[in-house]
Amino acid sequence: MLQSELEYHSRTASEKSTGDGPILDLVARLCAALSAEGIDYCHWKSNPFLHRSASGENDLDLLVSRVDAQAFTEILCELGFKEVFAPEEDELPGVENYYGHDESSGRLVHVHAHYQLVLGNDLSKNYVLPVERAYLTSACQQALFRVPAPEFELVVLVIRMVLKHSTWDSLLMRHGRLSKSEKYELECLTAPDVLSKVDVALAALQLVDRKLFDLCLRAVQPHCPLLLKVRAGEQLQKALLACARRPHSVDVMLKLSHRVWQPIQRRLFRYVAKNRPAHGGLFIAIVGGDGAGKTTMLDDLSAWLSGVFSVTRLHMGKPEWSRTTTVVRAILKIGTLLRIYPFEGDVYESSPRAHGYPWFIRAACTARDRFLTYAGARRVSANGQLVLCDRYTLPGFIEMDGPQCPQALEVRGRSSGLLDFLAGREAAYYSRIHLPDLLIVLKVDPEIAVQRKVDETGESVRARSTQVFEADWNKLPAHVIDAGQTREMISSQIRKIVWDHI
Repeated sequence: MLQSELEYHSRTASEKSTGDGPILDLVARLCAALSAEGIDYCHWKSNPFLHRSASGENDLDLLVSRVDAQAFTEILCELGFKEVFAPEEDELPGVENYYGHDESSGRLVHVHAHYQLVLGNDLSKNYVLPVERAYLTSACQQALFRVPAPEFELVVLVIRMVLKHSTWDSLLMRHGRLSKSEKYELECLTAPDVLSKVDVALAALQLVDRKLFDLCLRAVQPHCPLLLKVRAGEQLQKALLACARRPHSVDVMLKLSHRVWQPIQRRLFRYVAKNRPAHGGLFIAIVGGDGAGKTTMLDDLSAWLSGVFSVTRLHMGKPEWSRTTTVVRAILKIGTLLRIYPFEGDVYESSPRAHGYPWFIRAACTARDRFLTYAGARRVSANGQLVLCDRYTLPGFIEMDGPQCPQALEVRGRSSGLLDFLAGREAAYYSRIHLPDLLIVLKVDPEIAVQRKVDETGESVRARSTQVFEADWNKLPAHVIDAGQTREMISSQIRKIVWDHI
């Protein structure tokens, strides 16, 4: 495909209106590429809300011919889409998930790629309808997407709604009502001109006859009698017996167990099912001097990613205390209160002066806690999650987050066996902390940092910011960003870097 041809199709698609809201550039480019390459696909459901799909508010539910699966995947990869794995309980056969980053808006676009139609109650999705060929054959190009003929979409919608809301087990689990959007979609598709063509669709799809379809259509209407709903659900399940992924009795038990267990997971164990990047987890660290905007950017990045992925956020500059550290610091605190030795300040605020034994003990504890934080982050990312780390241990680049004992020993001028032991333990812990998967450095002029960080003394802010500003970051595989730009520009650059590495 010539690049100029793709640009033409993309420009044409983006100029067309979907009726409500802007069309994301990434969505326009995707639709243009699918059209230019002749991919056999269609946006198979929720088509009265195509404007929301075009603007990135809804998923793009695309049914794709298996013959074109490889070409379709290649297009997604060319446009920067990343495959993700759904939580185990939500995985479906023949269905893949991809997310793309629309740089102009910052939105993540979700492509739900269906190579077969898997549907049913949300708790089990027990039915696979063998209608892909007929469904795709009926599709035609609209302003942006290819969509199926309305009568085909209506038949599949009615089947979906009955399986989802009109079976006795669905009613028992209080899933008997259509949502507001489902009612609107049904209303749009039951226009007289669409209903007059239903027989053609039923003959092509060969799922149910007209009598059963009419019964199912009545079952999803408002104020339908309960017994009629149940009868429609039972008859439809019998008609689709060969399309079921598992026996009906097993499916009922599965739905009931999910109905009970999922609320327990959410409320008692705080479990929230999230996607996992197909290429594995990612350990991301953002460093910078005071006033560079690390916390602000981490907040933005966390909010952006956590809607899709499982995100863990850590702080290596001030790590969470381990049980050992808590006990040791409690003992040291008692010693300070009893005036056995003076309070010397925290390790984070160290200054080049002679420190006593308690300070060295705290420094060793801090090194241990930073290593434990690092090890925990590695464990989490190894299991497919994203980790965001505020500050990082980079000896030779940022002194306050690295070893403290060598400088303190040099200032002290004399040592002892205990001090050497503590310094050795500190060095051992730091030596086991390796670089993260992705290191982002926010570099800002020290004078700008002083203006931003008004809650601290200019001298301390300037000193810490200068250290980051003057360091030679070319010695590390770091992505350096000018943090003197606007928040929007910095955020856009960070998002692009992170998305490229997911």
